[in-house]
Amino acid sequence: MSVKLSSRNYHIILIIAVLAISAFTHLWNAAGFPDIFFDEGAYMHRAMHVLKGLGPEEGALYDHPFFGQIFLAGVFTAIGYPHSLNLSDSVDSVSTLYLVPRILMGVLAVADTFLIYKIADKRYGKNVALVSAVLFSVMPISWIFRRILLDSILLPFLLLSVLAALHSRDSKHSTFLVLLSGACLGLAIFTKIPAFTVMPLVGSMVFFYNRKRLKMLSLWLVPLILIPLAWPIQSIESGHFSNWVHDVFIYQTHRTGGSDLYTISKTFIQLDPVLFFLAAAALVFVAIRKDYFIVSWFVPFMIFLYLINYNQYFYWIPIIPVMCIAAGVFIVKLAQKIPRKQIATVCIIVSISVVGIFGIVNLVQLIDTDMTSAQYTAISYVVNDTKYTNNALVLAGPTYSWILDDVFHKKNTRVYYYALSDPLYPKTVFVSDPHFHFDLNLGKGLVDLYNSTHPVSTFDGSLSRYDTSHYPYQNLYYTTEGNHLEIRVR
Repeated sequence: MSVKLSSRNYHIILIIAVLAISAFTHLWNAAGFPDIFFDEGAYMHRAMHVLKGLGPEEGALYDHPFFGQIFLAGVFTAIGYPHSLNLSDSVDSVSTLYLVPRILMGVLAVADTFLIYKIADKRYGKNVALVSAVLFSVMPISWIFRRILLDSILLPFLLLSVLAALHSRDSKHSTFLVLLSGACLGLAIFTKIPAFTVMPLVGSMVFFYNRKRLKMLSLWLVPLILIPLAWPIQSIESGHFSNWVHDVFIYQTHRTGGSDLYTISKTFIQLDPVLFFLAAAALVFVAIRKDYFIVSWFVPFMIFLYLINYNQYFYWIPIIPVMCIAAGVFIVKLAQKIPRKQIATVCIIVSISVVGIFGIVNLVQLIDTDMTSAQYTAISYVVNDTKYTNNALVLAGPTYSWILDDVFHKKNTRVYYYALSDPLYPKTVFVSDPHFHFDLNLGKGLVDLYNSTHPVSTFDGSLSRYDTSHYPYQNLYYTTEGNHLEIRVR
């Protein structure tokens, strides 16, 4: 007996397949690729600070809101991390400490894939939704979602806010959806400030999609404003409100060491030229069509990046979804101009197959590399050492210091910035990595730290095996922090 699939069942099977692919591309070799980045260690340290019951903020630096570390700490508490891992001092055990949060980031990315599908489906239909979800799942730049970053944490909340606002238009539960949208966007902003750039898009949908416009907009604004207010309120309670004002309104707008918009655009082209130029053409296409949904999502964020003039390549994360949706609209709408529907369908399938195969072939080459073994081996060396670390000051970047301090309880462990303001111990152990050399210009104390120590062990990664001047291994140029590490002592 033959079974004929309905169109609805056919799309369900397809989205399940896309989610399976997304799970593979975001979870495969999570502990091995990419390298463990400086900022990942900083956020892990802050999460461990919360886990120890020491409050949401450490010290008086207000560089970002604190929902990110609360979110991580909440998940860690639910799964009993790190105690449930039955840790030892082996290299594999150390790698598990980063594997767990990296898996969490992968799960969030799979959720992002589904939310992108639902947003595009609601706004443009199932064909655009499938194309958008495929692009997000398989294009090479998607590897940046593997990092433990605030941008990756905020994205599901941002997407859920957009989706809830879209569904509020024709729902019997519009009040709940509007409140949900405001709360989710409030949490996204409470994770990292740039999420506020989506307010024009979501706010306009809430206003124009509902009959009681002012009432709904007011309801939407209540959680949107109240949730992020917890950050300045906490600074007032801690007696650090002046620090908060300085860091938010001065430090954030006068930071140095980052890149301008032009530079990170060139970086995007290096990482994923196909998606960049496809999205660029698509954005011009939707702008001509006066598609306010995509334009209102993309343009405010780009203006913000231009104005702050301090950017990193992973700052693209909040708008990669809309770039994929724009590309999906571009591909499907162009194909629909073909008179014969069957030929149009074939063109869509061929186009996304060619782009998808290109993307996943290149992405698999990247995610199958090992960029972290030297980092895990180096930190395991310090954990096992008793000759040098006993009664010594242990200095390392935040990538490693939280493991030594919060997990293996190495006494007198500090982030190496300690050397900028405090004298070194007569007996000091120092983990030098590429990020430390990037920071040498911060002050003479770091230079003196390096010059007053000598190496007792070195660890080299596998980066030299690949030609980073050729695609797709150009991506590995941004995974260098596990390339060469030294354990130095004085």
